[in-house]
Amino acid sequence: MVSEATRQRITQRLEDESGRIDKQAPLVVGLVYPSPYHVGMSSLGFQSVYRLFQSMPGVACERAFLPDEGDAVAGERPVTYEGRRPLAELPILAFSVAYELELAGLMRMLRASDIPVLREARTAQHPFILAGGPLTFSNPLPLAPFVDAVVMGEAEGVLAYVIDTLQSAPSRERALAVLAEHPSVYVPAVHGSALARIAACDDALLPAKSAIVTPHTELSNMFLIEAERGCSRGCTYCVMRRSTNGGMRIVPKETLLAAIPESAKRVGLVGAAVSDHPKIVEIVRALAERGLAVGLSSLRPDRLKDEFVEALKFAGHKTLTTALDGPSERMRGIIERRGREPHYVAAAERARKYGMDRLKLYLMIGLPSETDEDIDECVRFVGELTRIVPIALGIAPFCAKRNTPLDRMPFAGIKRVDARLTRLRRGLRGRADVRSISARWAWVEYVLAQGGEAEGLAVWRALESGGGFADYRREFAGLGHEPDGADYAAARAPIAPERARMRRKLEIVV
Repeated sequence: MVSEATRQRITQRLEDESGRIDKQAPLVVGLVYPSPYHVGMSSLGFQSVYRLFQSMPGVACERAFLPDEGDAVAGERPVTYEGRRPLAELPILAFSVAYELELAGLMRMLRASDIPVLREARTAQHPFILAGGPLTFSNPLPLAPFVDAVVMGEAEGVLAYVIDTLQSAPSRERALAVLAEHPSVYVPAVHGSALARIAACDDALLPAKSAIVTPHTELSNMFLIEAERGCSRGCTYCVMRRSTNGGMRIVPKETLLAAIPESAKRVGLVGAAVSDHPKIVEIVRALAERGLAVGLSSLRPDRLKDEFVEALKFAGHKTLTTALDGPSERMRGIIERRGREPHYVAAAERARKYGMDRLKLYLMIGLPSETDEDIDECVRFVGELTRIVPIALGIAPFCAKRNTPLDRMPFAGIKRVDARLTRLRRGLRGRADVRSISARWAWVEYVLAQGGEAEGLAVWRALESGGGFADYRREFAGLGHEPDGADYAAARAPIAPERARMRRKLEIVV
């Protein structure tokens, strides 16, 4: 059953899109985002895979999304946008999973589609469930009980192999065996908990760019394009640090500018370290001179020089945004961030100089060895910045990720994180706008980021019980995870040499 309200919503969104690639082909693949439409269509990776599928001979792609919050009707099945097809009717469902909490969205969509959620309960009569996306750079093991295969890392050079294998293999069992031979395809039924290598695509395939522009997204009517891929920096908490997939790969200025269609009105430059592009000021100015509004991700404080901030203002920026990351100079040193207090003071002064409304700073709290004194230093310093320009703080509790030097570091604890948030808010009351992600759900994210198949199955049981935080806490407690104290199940695991070095560094500074 698909409600009339859902049909109308899909129809309106399709009418408002531009750039969609309409195609008919013998094989129809469902490209599924386990979050709502406005989130999925803001994902450049999702759009890039859509474009890739539509370029394959004999293959057509239809998109599907988790229903908008509050819009799902009891008994309503998810359908694809292009063909209004129930997901169970498609032979292949390719899920793009960005981060750990979207695992629940994947399960909800399978359950609502009458597709067995557990991999072992499915037969060849059910869709083949493929997964990929940013989560695969870190830890996709919690997905293992639910998906047939995972494309690890950058999918551009791998997806054609996967689709060709699924089309040509005489059986699903044979397809899985062949897929398992690829160095960057993880097949849980074959590999167990041994993950495949993270794929890196050929630089000739860069940049990824939007296929579809729509007003119904977080980035309304914005054409997205990569300015670079990867990062040259070594921030110890980040999955996309310089050791990942060869570090930072630059898209030449001329290539980037030529790839932006004349019809574009707003352009988003995407990448883990866009402001480190050696031609970023020239690129922003060139786009602004074409009359385009320009958005950028990941502005680094040490890159916010006069000419860059002036170019951003010329391109329509009303807010200057960068990452404060740690609450103190000590914490920023531990996580190997280059931002220092003079960089932020200069950024605030330039935001004021060029008439911007505010300086927005992203901040992590609950970092290893953090104390109340670090929080007090943050209050003091941000308070000083508010005398220069209005400040907005966006706060996220620290969650250690796999494939980083801070892997296996314990979660600070919900009570401790909440206490420090309260301390920060009180100290900045009336001076700065302070907003934070929930410490409860950050802990759930942490458990999944560090977990494996058992944690994934615990999510399924929690959803079956209602999907509230209390359900997650109960199921995770059965695996030894506690939200207020060291997560010893993770802390006992062996650590790599680089993580051991980080632990020694933390012991020295405490």
